[in-house]
Amino acid sequence: MTGRVTHLSVPGHFGEWMQGRIGAQGPVALITLPVADHVRLWHVPQRRGLHLHGVGLGPVEVRRFLRSLGLDLRGIVRMRAQTPLGLGTGVSTARLVGLARVAGWQGPPEALSSACIASEGAADPLAFPAPERMLWASRIGRPLDHLPPLPRYEILGGLCGGPSFTNPQDTNFADISDLVAQWRQARGLEEFAALATQSALRCTDLRGPKADPTPRLVRDLGALGWLRAHTGAARGLIFAPGTVPDGAAALLRAAGLRQLRQFRGGER
Repeated sequence: MTGRVTHLSVPGHFGEWMQGRIGAQGPVALITLPVADHVRLWHVPQRRGLHLHGVGLGPVEVRRFLRSLGLDLRGIVRMRAQTPLGLGTGVSTARLVGLARVAGWQGPPEALSSACIASEGAADPLAFPAPERMLWASRIGRPLDHLPPLPRYEILGGLCGGPSFTNPQDTNFADISDLVAQWRQARGLEEFAALATQSALRCTDLRGPKADPTPRLVRDLGALGWLRAHTGAARGLIFAPGTVPDGAAALLRAAGLRQLRQFRGGER
């Protein structure tokens, strides 16, 4: 016997506005760049069994995660993500958030994030309604600070390079405490874009790749700056809304970026 199909969408992210250590020996923290409807799930209830398609996890792992939240799930679950795992777009966290919600989770985002970290060792703040408004400690699972709303922006980006899966023990990130202090005081999009660019450059200097084409694309297209997945392939050029030049997507493709995304965000 089967029941009614449930469908839901979960946001992912497209890299981070910034990511690094808060102090030379401090925790790794980030400011995420959310992107809507990145992961979609469909659930067909059944009396017995759990059958997963496209999730990238087995039934034992999913049941263990859900049990930690006091949940159970039976039936068929299909998942489709805009990008594969390991590219810095939040799919690993989004799938857990989606599975919990399909199973009926209505609890606080803090508890859901803690369960995600217990399952995977690190998590993006995708269980929260405004994830870009917090400085998020991704290995601890709590906000270190609450941040001002961002001005409206437009991102044109794509994927550069292959998968790079997050290692929860990896702390080889630049100190960004000075950038975070400036972020709190920033007002205009140009200021935020400049700070994101500094974080991206520090990450690239420390972690590579050496031949990243994104800084050149910023110059060629007159973007305000750029951002990246600090462990992953996502790259994004930052524009004021409506100012992406004609032909920009073709230039990104010619530079080797793939699976392009163009989206807007911001609150003021």
